[in-house]
Amino acid sequence: MAVHIRLARAGAKKKPHYRVIVTDHRSARDGRFLESIGVYDPVKDPGEFRIDQARYDYWTGNGATASDTVGRLVRQAAREAAAAEAAAKAKT
Repeated sequence: MAVHIRLARAGAKKKPHYRVIVTDHRSARDGRFLESIGVYDPVKDPGEFRIDQARYDYWTGNGATASDTVGRLVRQAAREAAAAEAAAKAKT
């Protein structure tokens, strides 16, 4: 079974809200999934992205493949967290 980490759309028309899910690659976009590991809300300014990094690492370590969009969001969140940590260290 090929497992993918991808976005599932939720929310109203013209107001998207996404869940980051782990699913079998054959399931529909908004269909059955194995686990929900985060959320992405592009409507907020700036966009909100939260993910359970431990579960993401677990699934990718066991062979799950992240979609291009999820991979980009995770890398961007990691860069922002590193920058915030460096700024916090610079203040002390």
